[in-house]
Amino acid sequence: MRCFVMFFLLCAWIASLSVRAEVAEPAPRADDQFDVMNWLTHQGLHNIKEESWNAYGQFTYIVSAKSAFSAAYTNLNGSTNSLLPSAERSYTGTATLYLGARLWPGSEAYVVPELIAEEALSDLKGLGSVIQNFELQKSGAKDPRVYLSRAYVRQTFGFGGNRVQLESDPMQLGGAVDSRRLVVTAGNFSILDFFDKNTFSGDLRKQFNNMAFLTYAAYDFAADARGYTIGLVAEYYYDDWAVRAGHILPPADPNQLPLSFKPFTFYGDQVELEHKHSLFGEPGAVRVLGYRNRENIGSFNDAINAYNSNNNLNATTCLGFNYGSNNSTAPDLCWVRKPNIKMGIGLNFEQQVSDDIGLFFRGMYSDGRTEVDSYTSTDRSISLGALMKGTRWGRGRDTIGIGYAQGWLSNAHIAYLSVGGIDGFIGDGKINYFPEIAIDLFYSFNVFTSLWFTADYQHIENPGYNADRGPVDIYAVRGHFEF
Repeated sequence: MRCFVMFFLLCAWIASLSVRAEVAEPAPRADDQFDVMNWLTHQGLHNIKEESWNAYGQFTYIVSAKSAFSAAYTNLNGSTNSLLPSAERSYTGTATLYLGARLWPGSEAYVVPELIAEEALSDLKGLGSVIQNFELQKSGAKDPRVYLSRAYVRQTFGFGGNRVQLESDPMQLGGAVDSRRLVVTAGNFSILDFFDKNTFSGDLRKQFNNMAFLTYAAYDFAADARGYTIGLVAEYYYDDWAVRAGHILPPADPNQLPLSFKPFTFYGDQVELEHKHSLFGEPGAVRVLGYRNRENIGSFNDAINAYNSNNNLNATTCLGFNYGSNNSTAPDLCWVRKPNIKMGIGLNFEQQVSDDIGLFFRGMYSDGRTEVDSYTSTDRSISLGALMKGTRWGRGRDTIGIGYAQGWLSNAHIAYLSVGGIDGFIGDGKINYFPEIAIDLFYSFNVFTSLWFTADYQHIENPGYNADRGPVDIYAVRGHFEF
């Protein structure tokens, strides 16, 4: 706690210096978040309202500390997916460059190189629906790794209605478009670039740290181990309504980096309906999303049945892709992977209630018959909370937030874990099942225009859905710079 007090005092001192600097030399900016493109516009070198190109970037560093907690057992009988009960520290550092250009009328092209270095708590094992740091990747390492996160082309076809001004942003060129339009995107991207947007729970580099607030925890969207994919997305906007459909590639093996390039054999399909509204004069939105994946994944019941019929089909004998369990008395999903269907449906709601307060809710139900292929070990999930800007205490660019998240497992998933099975993230050797819960509190302090420091506290109950272990407290400090 002492380090957080020192952190806030340091932020206050730096902020006072930055305020004095801004008073002495005011800088022109029309946009509240990104200065470079506005500055170029002010110099007559760019037109931010009708862009032919833009460039943005960000750097985020998060350091976390997990306190020790009590556990009746850890990695029982050679299982390998427990959250370690000892105190631990972890970090992530990411840097991203967003480059966009208009190739011809109505077109946009984007290239987004990215860098990450990380060290996860317990090697990113032991938490299902409430992984404590949204930046963590299954393929990350301590040494910085550079990769191309996105490279895609977008074409917009206008069909009339009102003219809508799109603001300049990363992966969005500023310009006017029809309120009734078709937008088609093809290439390499994250499906979350288009689906399941939420103003108050989505921009986690300035909001919550916990991954449960990035999207539906139970949304097993097709992606590689970094969260990116290749595919096609079509979006049709009709004034306050929008409908989206996407067809994307899953990983060749669950939770791994290479994608399966068999788009008509293995794929992830999703459809989302969105309506934006005004409630008591304040903006809000409702979104309904359904997904259907066809992937090479294992059924929990099939794994149990295979082991019961022949106990040589256990976690230590499979020579194919597996999660490395050393539990010879447990079934394993590697024996039963085949083309399987996985489906889910979710509701996303956001509502601004005043100029400085916003509320959000997400909830999703997935069928829970098969293992996670790309996202978290969750079969049903909810998240809800509130954000408040600091205008009431004279800090209009600060944000404070509180969020609650809870995840559940299906009966088949519980049965598989209870006999010692593990999946991509969880498996203690046995389980005393209870829903996994996280409370996330944060304060994001704006030091100057494009720099934020955030203090974040998380309390996690039943890590790995196991009431025999925990609770866990996690403290974090985040620095985020963007231009």
